[in-house]
Amino acid sequence: MSVSAPVSHHPLQREDLRERASRWANAHMKWLFAAPAMIFIAALIGFPLIWTGYLSLTNAQGSVRAPFHWIGLANYLNVLTDTQRFWPAVARTIVFTTFALAGELCAGMGIALLLRRPFKRQKWVRVVVLLPFVATPVAVAFMWQLIFDPNVGYANYLLSWFGIAPQSWFSSPSTALATVIFVDIWEFTPMITIILLAGLTALPDAPDEAARIDGANAWQRFRYVTLPLLRPVILTAVVLRAIDALKTFDLLYATEGPGGGSFHQLETLNIYAYTLTFKFDAYGQASAVLMLFLALILMVLALLTLQRNQAKPA
Repeated sequence: MSVSAPVSHHPLQREDLRERASRWANAHMKWLFAAPAMIFIAALIGFPLIWTGYLSLTNAQGSVRAPFHWIGLANYLNVLTDTQRFWPAVARTIVFTTFALAGELCAGMGIALLLRRPFKRQKWVRVVVLLPFVATPVAVAFMWQLIFDPNVGYANYLLSWFGIAPQSWFSSPSTALATVIFVDIWEFTPMITIILLAGLTALPDAPDEAARIDGANAWQRFRYVTLPLLRPVILTAVVLRAIDALKTFDLLYATEGPGGGSFHQLETLNIYAYTLTFKFDAYGQASAVLMLFLALILMVLALLTLQRNQAKPA
C-alpha cells in the first residue's frame, strides 16, 4: 500500500495570497478601521430595538423576571383604541413639537439676522444669546418652575400689576402645554440661531447687493434672495430640532413628573411610555407605545429629509 506524500503549498503561492490580502486590506482600509465602531453601535442600537419590538408582542408585566407569553398584536390594538391616554398624548406630542419648532425657527432667524452684521460688543451679545442653550433641561425646568410658581413666582407678581389673577401655569390644563412650549423655545432658540447664523455667514454678498441696487427693500431682499439661498440650511435645522423636540422627556418630567400632571396636561408619548413602564409595570404595552412612537419619528424624519433633498440646488 502506497502512502501519498503530504501536500505542501509552494512559497510563491503563500506570497501571492498574502499580497492579495494586503491589496484588499489597503483598498478597504477605511471600512476595516471603522468596522469595530460600526459593529458596536449596531449592537448598541439593534439589541434594545429588537428586544422592545419583541416585548411589544407579549403580555410582559408586573416584574422583569415574571414569565410572559406571546399575544401578537393585542398590545397594539389596545393602544390604538385608547382614546383616553394614547391619542391625547399623540396630539400633545405633535402640538408641542410643531409650536416649539415654529417659535424657535422664527426667533432664531430674527436673532441670526441681527447678529449677521458686525456691531460693537457683538461677541458679548453672542455669549448672552447662547447662555440658555448651555444649561441642562432639568435645571431650566426648575428655574422656570420658580418663576411660574403660583404663590411666589415673578410671573404672577407681574400679572398682579395689571390686575390679573394668579395663574397655575404648569398645573392648569389650559396653560401647561403653552408654558412648557415657551420654556422650550427659550432654551433651544440658540441652537437654531447657531445653525442659521453659520448659513447666513456663508451666503455670498453679490445677490443681496444686486437686489439692493435694483431698488429692493430689506423685506424683499430677505424674502426673494436670502430665504431661498438659506432654505437648505433652514431645513437642516428643522430636521435636527424636530427629531429632538419629538423626543423631549427631561423638561416635561422635571416639570410635572410621571403622568404629566394630575390631569395629564403634559403627558406626551415619552411620558406616557415611562408611566406605563415604571408606574404600572406594563412592559408589553409600553413597548408597543415606543414602537409606534418610533414609527412616528421615522415618518417625520422621512418627510423632512425629502423636503431637504428637494431644496438642494441641482
